[in-house]
Parts: sequence; C-alpha cells; structure tokens
Amino acid sequence: MSDTPVLPAVVDAIQPFIDQGHLAGAATLVWRRGRIVHAASAGVRDLDDARPVRRDTLFRIASMSKPVTSVAALTLLEAGHFALDDPITRWAPEFAAMRVMRSPAGALDDTEPAARPITFGDLLTHRAGLTYGDFWPGALADAYATRLGGDIDSPLAPDAWVAALASLPLIAQPGAAFHYGHGTDLLGVLLARMEGTTLGEVLQARVFGPLGMRDTGFTVPASQRDRQAAGCGFDDAGRPATRRDGPGGSFLHERPADWTFESGGQGLWSTVDDYLAFARLFVEGGTVDGVRVLAADTVALMGRDHLSAGQRRAATMFGMPLFGTGHGFGLGVAVVVDAASAAATLCRGHAGTVGWPGGFGGWWQADPADGSVCVLLTHSMVDLAQLAQGIGLGAYAAREAFHGAATA
Repeated sequence: MSDTPVLPAVVDAIQPFIDQGHLAGAATLVWRRGRIVHAASAGVRDLDDARPVRRDTLFRIASMSKPVTSVAALTLLEAGHFALDDPITRWAPEFAAMRVMRSPAGALDDTEPAARPITFGDLLTHRAGLTYGDFWPGALADAYATRLGGDIDSPLAPDAWVAALASLPLIAQPGAAFHYGHGTDLLGVLLARMEGTTLGEVLQARVFGPLGMRDTGFTVPASQRDRQAAGCGFDDAGRPATRRDGPGGSFLHERPADWTFESGGQGLWSTVDDYLAFARLFVEGGTVDGVRVLAADTVALMGRDHLSAGQRRAATMFGMPLFGTGHGFGLGVAVVVDAASAAATLCRGHAGTVGWPGGFGGWWQADPADGSVCVLLTHSMVDLAQLAQGIGLGAYAAREAFHGAATA
C-alpha cells in the first residue's frame, strides 16, 4: 500500500543480508507509542519460483511460539487452574517418579531420584530438567529422537508424547538450572488437558481470537497456502537452498493430516501483523484495543527475572553463555536486566524489555518503557552442524542490524 510507512534505515539494514544470501526473504514491522511506523518486506518466500515476501506472508515462527503458549498458560493461572508452585503431576501423572542423570553426557541409567516434582513455574522458566536431544551428544540425543520423533512434527499423539518424554531422565534436578528444551511443549499439552480440547483450540480461545490473530496457528489452511513461506536453508557451501523438511527432522514439509501432536514450543505459523498484536500485550499492560487478555500484574510477573544469579551465569546455548549480565528470564520470555550490556540477539532496550527469538530467523521485542515493538520474520533454517561451521550466522547478524536500525 502506498501509504504504508517505511523507515529507510531498516530497509537499508536488511537488504544486504538478502543480497549476500544470508536470508532468502524477510518481513519487518516497527510499532511506536500506538502506531505502526514501519512495515516492509524484501526477498522471496520460495526459492524455487521466486515469489516475493509480502507483509502478509505466513512464516514458521519456531520458538517465538513459546511466549504465546506461555501467555495462554497464564490466562489459565488467572482462572485458578493452577499456581506456579503446583506440581504438574495433577495434570501429568506420568511425571510422578522422575529420575535425574548424574551427567547429561553419561549413560541413561546412571541416575538418581528427582528431589522434588516439576512445577508449572519450572516449565515456564525452563528449569524443569528437560532439554532438546540435539544439544547433547550420544545416548541422550538418540533417546530423544527415537522416543519423541521430530521436535515440531511428531507422529505420536499428545498423550503418547507425554508418556515418552516422562520415560526419559531429566538432565538436572527440577528448579536447579536453566536448560532450554521441551518444557513449553509439555506445558501446551497440559493446557489442552485442563481445557479438555486441543492446544490449538486453547490458543484460539485465549489468545488468537481475543487479539484478532486471524493468521496464526499450527497449520496453514489450503486456501492460504499461496501466502506460505517455503522452507529455505543453506547448502554445504553456505548458499541459499530449498529445504522442504526441517533441520534434524524437526518438521515435515507435508505433515500427515492425522497427526495430532501440536508443538506449543515451536510449531506456530504467523505474520508480522499478528505477532505485533501479540507483542503489544507487553507494552499495553495485557490489554490490546480494549480487550484484556492478561491482568497488568500478570504481565509484570512475566517480565520479571525469575532466575538466580548462578542460574543466569550457568545458562548456555550451543556452548555459549546465553544471558550474560544483560538478561534474565521471566515466564516464557527473556528480560533485559541491564540495558548497557544486553545484546540484541535476545532483546535489547530499557530494563524490562522482553522478547524471545526463533530458530528459523524470526525475532521480536517489546519495550514497555518507550512503548515500542519490533518484529522480524524470516525463514532461513540451519542445522546445528552448519552453525558450528559458521553457515547461517548471517541470520543472527541480521537481527542485530534490524534492531539497530529500528530503535535508532
């Protein structure tokens, strides 16, 4: 549309990453104090036929799903379904007698009993002792892949998936350490159990419907597939390449219609406008366009660091420190605790800024102090082995460049 506002600096920041093959395409959106000040798209959403990215392109948002599922969970907390300190065993009796590995790199049977049950607060802060198998070599990785299937598209029904996850040992005592993993997926299944329906229907009733997020869900309807971003990744030389199935078998290009597991941690599709509607919750106290989704106190609770100093220092991803001194972790979102040292890789703004990126290149943040929201969606997928070779790192640099231009 001719009257769509555009920040030239944002366009100039993103375009080189597309020209150099670090991104196939991207959509960007910036909101400041009640209005959109930038909306633009560039590149292609399908390498095979060069269809351009548009503002309404549907992207897999990967782990940007986690904050959405977390918000839905907190609506049920407000409704009295559970408390943060409640054991999950009321809704997941499969986890009643968990074992904990003495070393994540050790044998699966070298364990000790869990000192206490996993709580809902543990799931929301990634302190349940759950992980992703690909983060660990050897027996643990093999067991996760064999028992659970793909991280996003699993052939298991939700109840069977929970039973399979509970059959695996934890890698840390509940509450002891931050370990990123399947905690939000498990949380999503528990929300569905509480409501007696599917997770998709819970999210529709509690988040998507109230916020007008018409294009967000676990599948793309046949009538909207012309808007769908196709899987893109990199070949062994680091050049952009079509990728129909997910890294490590995480998802399938054509998910069988009878598969019922819905990944609350990674499985959603969305658009920049839909995600803006969601992110505004964090700058408008839980109420968007007159519709209250969460109480302001609950939003504040989400955006408060819940980790100890030791847990922040020890948290890593891909062998690198995750939070440093600039970030902590709230309930489903990273939180800026020191504006001077917070890297934009997670989120960067005033203290209290929140966000959480996605593994396919998507990124967002909401800064309550200045009323701003930034959203970047893209579809450049990499394997962990490729990242170790430096392939795909440009997608992370693009987030930094976007942040710098969008918040200047």
